[in-house]
Amino acid sequence: MTYFVYILTSLKDSKRYIGMTSDLNKRLKEHNSGKVKSTKNRRPLELIYTEEFISKKEASNRETFFKSHKQKN
Repeated sequence: MTYFVYILTSLKDSKRYIGMTSDLNKRLKEHNSGKVKSTKNRRPLELIYTEEFISKKEASNRETFFKSHKQKN
């Protein structure tokens, strides 16, 4: 199975969201249809970055890295 770490940007408020998934297309649809609590009020969202991993652990570590180095607004 392949895992993705992704970054979205809100076209509404320019804030970013970092996430991880094994089905990127499905997850993007969930974000933009309002099914994800943390992003539903920030739609529309645009995918600005992805990285692909062969293990969930690697993807999780990379997601944690991005979230821990994110600039605080």
